[in-house]
Amino acid sequence: MTGSEEDAFRLIASQPEGVLQSELWKMLGVDSRKCSRIVKKLLDTNRVERIEYRQDGIKTFRLIAKKGPVDPRCLLAGEELIPCIACDLECSVNECNLLLDWMYQLAISDVEVENPEEEEEA
Repeated sequence: MTGSEEDAFRLIASQPEGVLQSELWKMLGVDSRKCSRIVKKLLDTNRVERIEYRQDGIKTFRLIAKKGPVDPRCLLAGEELIPCIACDLECSVNECNLLLDWMYQLAISDVEVENPEEEEEA
């Protein structure tokens, strides 16, 4: 995907209600024709949906980013699954020891991944 397509997707995804196609090309700093090609590629790759919208009686389209599947690695700290998945406790996120322990494990596993050469030297 080109930078312009990725920029367009980021702009669209940053707005929960989406972006009007008639405004997108101005936001990207491209002409409306190039914007239409970018939008077509995003539609073809199923990254956005386009909903007809009328603004001041003029037809345009609202572009809304589609949510992709969650990366399962986001739920893992090393080999441990986030404890909230199967938790039935009514606790505060700020005070949950299970979650805090999991987050600590996540931080440790990130450091280990970022510095693999330090482990080899030890």
